[in-house]
Amino acid sequence: MQRRVPPTIFAPPGAKTSPNWAIKLYEAADEVAWAAKLNLLWILFTLMGGVLLGVGPATVAAYTLARRRAMGESFRSWPAFVSVYRREFTRGSVLVLPLVAAAALLVTNYFYFASLGSAGSISQVATVVALGILVVIAAYALPMSVHYDLRTPHLLPKASLFALTRPAASVLLLFVFTAVVYVATTFPFLVLVLAIGGWIQLDTWLCLRFFAENEAKLHAKGTS
Repeated sequence: MQRRVPPTIFAPPGAKTSPNWAIKLYEAADEVAWAAKLNLLWILFTLMGGVLLGVGPATVAAYTLARRRAMGESFRSWPAFVSVYRREFTRGSVLVLPLVAAAALLVTNYFYFASLGSAGSISQVATVVALGILVVIAAYALPMSVHYDLRTPHLLPKASLFALTRPAASVLLLFVFTAVVYVATTFPFLVLVLAIGGWIQLDTWLCLRFFAENEAKLHAKGTS
């Protein structure tokens, strides 16, 4: 349902303001506020689980709420997050912790090879490529985990296959992730305010469209 916002909120009476422009500006601000709320919930519940035990269920809960938001649902964010966090505590850890461990290992290797100078340049490039592949697979796997009824062991193979068969979409996801990381490293305070929630919502929004396009193609092949 489209939100209606009086243009007088953004301009004094008599000013020439497009109602459509005002609505779009309001909706953009609303999306930023939502991403900030999702960011706060993710950080809070990750810390509540002692980081290691909290990051998995917090991530799955954040993606679940991001999907509901992208699907146009209305819900109360706090109780919805708590409900998913509790329900997916074990599954979230099983899914997310291996991805976090692999990312941490690759980042550690990158800095180790960087310290070797030119002798480690090839290994450094290979590590960056591997990290990029991991990012893309995770970017598909996490939205898949909340959108499809798939068992956890099947998620990474399905995400890997999807990444291979949709290279343009995979490159786009990697580009968006790189842009978010660049902005977050340039302005570190955004990590605490917006970056994590913004990436989760963007990743979910994009993947839902990729999934829908893929389902439409499969349906067309099945009926042809």
